[in-house]
Amino acid sequence: MRTKEHRRIRKIMDYVGTKLMLTATLFVCVLFAVLFFFFLFESFPIWQTHSIQEILFSPTWNPEFGQFGLYAIIVDTIIVTGIALIIAVPISLLSAIYIAEYAPLKTRKFFRPFIDVLAGVPSVVYGLCAFLFIVPITKNYIAPFFGVHNSIGFCVFSAALILSVMVYPIIISLCVESFDAIPLSLKEASLSVGATKWETVKKVVFRASSTNILAAILLGFGRAFGETIAVAMVVGNLPNIPANLFQAGQTLASLLASGLAEIISIPLFEAAFLTAAFILFIIVLIFNILGILVLRRAHKRWSY
Repeated sequence: MRTKEHRRIRKIMDYVGTKLMLTATLFVCVLFAVLFFFFLFESFPIWQTHSIQEILFSPTWNPEFGQFGLYAIIVDTIIVTGIALIIAVPISLLSAIYIAEYAPLKTRKFFRPFIDVLAGVPSVVYGLCAFLFIVPITKNYIAPFFGVHNSIGFCVFSAALILSVMVYPIIISLCVESFDAIPLSLKEASLSVGATKWETVKKVVFRASSTNILAAILLGFGRAFGETIAVAMVVGNLPNIPANLFQAGQTLASLLASGLAEIISIPLFEAAFLTAAFILFIIVLIFNILGILVLRRAHKRWSY
């Protein structure tokens, strides 16, 4: 009798636990849908008075005069993110190769938790470090080196530099996991025919994990595109297309961080503000979905 009673209780607990997990999963899905449609419907007022072409391709953002062009801000966002990835990808790949293929075991055990800690550091801490160190260095040394002597340091380059630092842990962690997943037999086969360690890395490890590397870059891009506080603290928050990398700019995320105080005072600003948030939401979503799809394709390939 006790055994039957215990089985009945366990079945009830399993049923309740399953339903709770299903409820939690549905809640996340519903929350995503709520955010999507909230941004979409709350943006309608600005679309009724301004065309989509005007919002997306007009370079002038001046809410006080009813000008809500996001083109310059979108371009600045792409520039900052692109430069950040140009800086971050080579350094991250070389770091991941060293950790996965060259580093002694003790060194690997030290670096892996350290990288995880870097990924968890709040962005405002990175922004403060950039404010205190990167901005003065850019103003006094980097900009003059490239012939720009009127930079104040709060510029696109400073934002891209700190953003690249924030992307390192994501790309490194994903690449190390990818390199570790490569069958040891592939590496040993390459070494057995006389290939050097670097030739094995270049011709076996890179080729076998190229899909995962692409996924890591896409996920890093998604993180970089939506980064807010650190970029807002050093980018200069000037909505224009800079003539060079050492002039101030503004990203979509920094616009959202710096424009909250104007929502109530300016007509249609809330709708324009949420339009910028909706664009950022969609772009980040697309790149994260692409990264996940690429990872799934790589896992299926290795499972056969």
